[in-house]
Amino acid sequence: MSEEKAVWRSDMDEIDEKLIRLIQGGIEFTHAPFAKAVAELGISEDEIVSRLKKLAEEKKIRRFGASIGHIALGFTANGMGVWDIPEDRIEEVGKKMAAFDEVSHCYHRPRSAEWPYNMYTMIHGKSQEECKAAAEKISKAVGITDYKLVFSEKELKKKGVRI
Repeated sequence: MSEEKAVWRSDMDEIDEKLIRLIQGGIEFTHAPFAKAVAELGISEDEIVSRLKKLAEEKKIRRFGASIGHIALGFTANGMGVWDIPEDRIEEVGKKMAAFDEVSHCYHRPRSAEWPYNMYTMIHGKSQEECKAAAEKISKAVGITDYKLVFSEKELKKKGVRI
């Protein structure tokens, strides 16, 4: 074990570490999503929720969210919109873009000499035509016409960091 990892783990108790290991692969979509953790850890659901809140506040859990099976719901087209946004409009434009229902992710990234785009939006639709229409709608709403839409060819397995 590296020194850095040992320091990170030293201020977590055994229950916190076991809890993270139990939930990092996903939580069942049921009326009792923490039932397995309750049984394995021997603590109440309230304590589990309290511990998760504390771990999030301490930035040991960066985010806690849901993953939607968009393909199973019929959203089979995914287009990454890459946009050239003036730096002084990043906050304003980013908030507007992120508010579109078709956009699941919106990121600001540095430009490079070879790549002028600094804003990225993942746009989902039932077809490439739907994604293109959404990108045009976004373009008009924010007044930015310098963009490209790149489509996914294959969905690769997504997996977060594991401890």
